[in-house]
Amino acid sequence: MPVFRLRPDLVFPPPDLASPEGVLAVGGDLAPERLLLAYRMGIFPWYGEDDPILWWSPDPRFVLLPAELNVSRSMRQLLKKDRFRVTFDQCFREVVEGCRKPRKDRNGTWIHSEMMEAYCTLNRLGYAHSVEVWEGREVVGGLYGVSLGGCFFGESMFTKVNNASKVALILLARRLHALDFVLIDCQVYTEHLRTLGARMIPRRLFLRMLADGLNQETLQGNWNRWSAFQETAASQ
Repeated sequence: MPVFRLRPDLVFPPPDLASPEGVLAVGGDLAPERLLLAYRMGIFPWYGEDDPILWWSPDPRFVLLPAELNVSRSMRQLLKKDRFRVTFDQCFREVVEGCRKPRKDRNGTWIHSEMMEAYCTLNRLGYAHSVEVWEGREVVGGLYGVSLGGCFFGESMFTKVNNASKVALILLARRLHALDFVLIDCQVYTEHLRTLGARMIPRRLFLRMLADGLNQETLQGNWNRWSAFQETAASQ
């Protein structure tokens, strides 16, 4: 199946035209309008620094439904301790920097400078958000993603100490569940997220749930201003 080559106008092909690997289109740019359109259609960018922009819509899709969050006994005990403090939208760029650093299990990073600046722009516009996990005065883990309606599209997470990224996702999922969010889009499978309750669903079901979520109001702006996002890990 041929991959659709994007033109300057803001148009994507239907997600069900993606290749068996999930690649839907190539080219275009990372302008805020194109990124937001992509997320609304169930599409996301993922590509290397020296590669053309690739747009994906895999089938099946890996998602975490906030109501299905699985918190192990050991994680519940950790959350009750006063070890970590969790904030939202306090230092978005620092979180993305943490996510883009090379890891032991992979070479290089897909979060290159162009990608980083694109999401920092979405953050300034109030659509991209970060979760920071602090140990003392240091950010030791976190995640970032895009929020539209009742859907959160997770992009990446990082950790400097054991379980810090899990704390970030657990606190995010609990807050989103309280706000009646429909889903957290995890995009592609990882064992790390499976242990927290994420699962594969058919793309057609994902797109139906996405449409339902987009009917809700978008919590645009800095999430730190919302009382629902001002609790720490210890309070959970």
